[in-house]
Amino acid sequence: MNSARQLAGERILLTLWVGSLWAIGYIAVPALFASLEDRALAGTLAGTMFEIVAYVGMVCAVLLLLSNQVRNPARRLNWRAVVLLVMLLLVVAGQFVVAPMIAEIRLAGTSASSAFAWWHGVASFAYLITSLLGFALVVSAETSA
Repeated sequence: MNSARQLAGERILLTLWVGSLWAIGYIAVPALFASLEDRALAGTLAGTMFEIVAYVGMVCAVLLLLSNQVRNPARRLNWRAVVLLVMLLLVVAGQFVVAPMIAEIRLAGTSASSAFAWWHGVASFAYLITSLLGFALVVSAETSA
């Protein structure tokens, strides 16, 4: 693949992933909770948006990791690969471990419980770390993701 095209593709994937993280997590979801009186509805909509962002992230992460490996065969375990792997693991854990726990608590009608608050805090922290790692990739001087 043409190196310039590959770099452009990596930038597009990284922009899609990190941009969606920021737009949904720090703009759309807070706006939902600020605008809707029904917090349960806001939570349901937020969960749907976070699920979409998670799947976007998983696809982008895999493609970025593959591209990174093709572009850096001599340095397969470079810092960008490590950051992408950590981001991917956080997204997978969030989507397949934390989100189901939160959904189960909500279905039980105990969203005011300490368990809900704890799992929500775990999800928020993982999302913040993923967002910050994405920021590091976006602002890095390296030209490949």
